[in-house]
Amino acid sequence: MERWRGRVALVTGASAGIGAAICKSLVTEGMKVVGAARNVDRIQALAQELAKESGTLIPLKCDLTKDAEILSMFERIKNDFGGVDVCINNAGMSWKNSLLEGTPKEWREMLDLNVVALCLCTKEAVASMRERGVDDGHIFHINSLGGHRVTPRNATHFYSATKFAVTALVEGLRQELVTAKTHIRVTSISPGVVETEFAYRMWKDNPSLAKDLYSSLKCLEVEDVAASVVYALSTPQHVQIHDILMRATEQKM
Repeated sequence: MERWRGRVALVTGASAGIGAAICKSLVTEGMKVVGAARNVDRIQALAQELAKESGTLIPLKCDLTKDAEILSMFERIKNDFGGVDVCINNAGMSWKNSLLEGTPKEWREMLDLNVVALCLCTKEAVASMRERGVDDGHIFHINSLGGHRVTPRNATHFYSATKFAVTALVEGLRQELVTAKTHIRVTSISPGVVETEFAYRMWKDNPSLAKDLYSSLKCLEVEDVAASVVYALSTPQHVQIHDILMRATEQKM
């Protein structure tokens, strides 16, 4: 990780869970990390917690469902830090309704955050890298096992569809980067059940369902996913870590 010390990483959905853990790991490795989310107060608290580490966490408020805010975020990063060297598309969400009970509003909200925002952040990050002649940049999509198989859990079926899209976008981006003759890499990390606030947000009107899910097995921890990011960043530039699928040992599907 030595070559990444002092360089700039953007982490979306940085206020909690996997995003916060990734921020913490990269700051510990000496990177300048821009943590973006709507709830910037929690990122500011994490920045204070990490103040003595070799890197820095910079909180930045951004609603990733608004194109203008994403473009403004990248402009600010350019003006303040030069640009993005690593982009980690972590932000994501799910409503709890099945395909037969869901609404177009809910579907569009999931697509806007899980797919469209991811694509726009990726486009802007790669443009930032190429504008500065950065040939060793890295794009990460925090995907899901739900992007590789469909489970009988009705509440996650549309969410799974958005993650299948992410799986396709990873390979599409890889092909475009190769065609562009750049060594910028892309990695998808697809965890199974990770104990975070995700399920509590999805089932906010019935939190016992989230509690039951997380207590049914020894879940992955957020640090496990963050360690995968560090691993992929640490590999030689000629190595393409395309997709990391990870699940708890006790998880059946």
